[in-house]
Amino acid sequence: MKIYTKTGDTGKTSLLGGKRVSKADLRIDAYGTVDELNSYIGLLRDQEINQKREALLKEVQDRLFTIGATLATEPGKQNVKRPDLHEEDLELLEREIDNMESQLPALKHFILPGGHQVVSFCHIARTVCRRTERCVIDLMQIEEVDEIIVKYLNRLSDYLFVLGRLISQDLGVEEVTWKPRV
Repeated sequence: MKIYTKTGDTGKTSLLGGKRVSKADLRIDAYGTVDELNSYIGLLRDQEINQKREALLKEVQDRLFTIGATLATEPGKQNVKRPDLHEEDLELLEREIDNMESQLPALKHFILPGGHQVVSFCHIARTVCRRTERCVIDLMQIEEVDEIIVKYLNRLSDYLFVLGRLISQDLGVEEVTWKPRV
């Protein structure tokens, strides 16, 4: 199979189910941003400090492919086979967040992103996750989208924030808190 088909040369692409839409369609933007997020999760997974988290980060990537496939499916198409998200996917992230938070000091101030390259990768992934969530919510305003997608993205951004904090601690990097000018 060739990687190029030339069918997108006019600015249109096909959804799963066959419908052709503009590449500027909100649905395309939403699943394209999921793809961008997935790439950043891959970058996080590739960091040496995340070897012990590799399986979970791969699981997240798998779920993001599920979300992408769901968003890429033509609304109302019932005969398209694709995986689904489950409440257990949310619960897994929640357990991981709770476990990481139990190892961290209480958060009393906003934290400035940075301190170490890996921590910065977490914050970039977190902010792309939030943008993804906004794209999906935009799409929800005009078309039906399963609410579990927004819940998963919301939970994932929380996971990425806490992961950044834990990595800071693991690396012995001081968290820099935001102190507003008065």
